[in-house]
Amino acid sequence: MYKIIFIDIDGTLRNDKKEITEKTKEAIQKAIEKGIYVVICSGRPTKYVEEVSKETLASNYVIGCNGGEIYDYKEKKTIHLNALEKEEVIALWHIAETYDVQLIMISDGKRMVRKQTDDETDILLEESIESFVTDNPITQCVFTSLILENIRKIKEEINDIKNIEIVNLSKCLLNSEFPKEKPFFLDITCKGTSKGNAIKKLCEYLKIDLKDSMAIGDSYNDVTMFEVVGHSVAMGNAPEDIKRIVDEVTDTNNEDGVAKFLEKLN
Repeated sequence: MYKIIFIDIDGTLRNDKKEITEKTKEAIQKAIEKGIYVVICSGRPTKYVEEVSKETLASNYVIGCNGGEIYDYKEKKTIHLNALEKEEVIALWHIAETYDVQLIMISDGKRMVRKQTDDETDILLEESIESFVTDNPITQCVFTSLILENIRKIKEEINDIKNIEIVNLSKCLLNSEFPKEKPFFLDITCKGTSKGNAIKKLCEYLKIDLKDSMAIGDSYNDVTMFEVVGHSVAMGNAPEDIKRIVDEVTDTNNEDGVAKFLEKLN
């Protein structure tokens, strides 16, 4: 019997309409009733992941920012936080200024942005970046642009910044055969941050052996999850090279793939 299941959000838990179906919610509840932790694990900000977890009535532990934060929203306790160095964030900010692209900084569950957006939850940074990072730890930075070439150039430029890494990016930057979906993006964290490392830390915290863990995902930032868990599951809509490295492939996110897999555990 597996004791904990980690589930990605976009392209996994949600269908292409950004919906979590009732069938999926019911399957998660049945797993919870069997005493299995169901942990939502995403590249999105932790507060966002918390809301998704509450919507599905999953476990009170969530992993956000591609593993940059592990949070227990029932106890309002941060279990793990892996923040970027101040100098690194300042360097990323100046790169965003050079190419005039959006930079999103995740801090304490908030999205601080360089450019105003239509999203009322985004907060435009109005003080200097040097002042802001002094008192606000940043767990993840995200570059976004409608111009692919800008993101390509930024991708090359940030390779010169120490102690940071790209943990997720537009698939077309990895393989030209993927659709060029806008906006193009790069997710940046400090080195050592990954969903896989966060899974190891949470399992250690809960005293669960990794062999008793499972993960379900669809994309390249889920690979580190697949590498550490006892059983790995890719969605039917995952790229073929990801399907080849997992233990099992379920149906697509538009065919209730998560629900169908969880139902087999009951």
